[in-house]
Amino acid sequence: MDFKAAAEALAAELIATRRDLHRHPELGFQEVRTAGIVARRLGELGLEVRTGIAQTGVVGLLQGGRDGPTLMLRFDMDALPIQERNQTDYVSQTAGVMHACGHDGHVAIGLAVARLLLQERQRLAGRVKFVFQPAEEGLGGAEAMVRAGVLADPRPDLALGLHLWNGAPLGRVVVTAGPAMSAGEIWRCTLRGRGGHGAQPHEAADPVVAAAYVVTALQSVVARNVNPEDTAVVTVGTIHAGDAFNIIPAEATLTGTIRTYDPAVRERVLARVGAIVEGVAAALEVSAELDIKLLTPSLINDSAACALVRAAAEAVVGAENVDTQRRWMASEDMAFFLQEVPGCFFFIGSANAGRGLIYPHHNPQFDFDEAALPLAAAIMAGAARRYLSG
Repeated sequence: MDFKAAAEALAAELIATRRDLHRHPELGFQEVRTAGIVARRLGELGLEVRTGIAQTGVVGLLQGGRDGPTLMLRFDMDALPIQERNQTDYVSQTAGVMHACGHDGHVAIGLAVARLLLQERQRLAGRVKFVFQPAEEGLGGAEAMVRAGVLADPRPDLALGLHLWNGAPLGRVVVTAGPAMSAGEIWRCTLRGRGGHGAQPHEAADPVVAAAYVVTALQSVVARNVNPEDTAVVTVGTIHAGDAFNIIPAEATLTGTIRTYDPAVRERVLARVGAIVEGVAAALEVSAELDIKLLTPSLINDSAACALVRAAAEAVVGAENVDTQRRWMASEDMAFFLQEVPGCFFFIGSANAGRGLIYPHHNPQFDFDEAALPLAAAIMAGAARRYLSG
């Protein structure tokens, strides 16, 4: 089968599915309607279907015509708490909730890949485990599915996932071996001092001043503690303290994120952040409580799996349109699956400047070129067939 032509023949169905899901977005662990559509469609194709995994996750198993390895294909389903600002006939009908990261497209792609591989079923040596995951957007959906046993019965030998990406134009594919997306931490620092009158600071221990020093000192972590050949990000996202202009508050709270690719760099950065907070607090006579929570580990792609995907992508878009070097300093919980199973997570370019489809992910005006949908389905199906060719 020519998967590119076959996927193009499904383009209208792909777009219709994506737009229906876009009109009815659901937040993480609340994807009841979406999961119902997925389960029904997979069941209609004759796949063995399991539902309710990690609350709303769905798994469909496609048995090939011969025995062989198990390939896991993962697609995320959740939307974001964003009020959409687009003017389309498929705009979100749910106030304050929007598919602003392309997961509606991912679900449509996954269902199309199931259709395509079903037609190749007798030629497949092994089985395909379709995993439709809830709650990717910082809520721990992948980790919850792992805990719920999604990697058992049968255990995958290889895992593939994809993401529509407005960081690349339509027709480009990014397949990067090694660390491809960063580990992500959420941190919260609470500085506690002694409140007092704004005109008598000598009688107080000011957590606001301490917070200002913490923010400034944290800028030295990447600049002076990370090898320039490596990379990291330490961001302060919020500062909250006080309620009045003439009162020194007793407490100040900062929150932010840390991003790294290399585990050794991560450990160094975490240690330096902790030392800076502790040192500033001691110097300014306040107490400090620092809580750092892992969002996702670094997403590390297996080189052999990347070669498989790269060959499938070149067959669809041409070798000149496959990028093997780009990395993205965002986090993705597919990393939890790839800690357990070798695999590849790759990106499908979906931006189109000529049509104004340029807004980044998580923006209230995010949208993508739907011509990327059949390209993505063809590449994923092609990679699956190559792996299960026997």
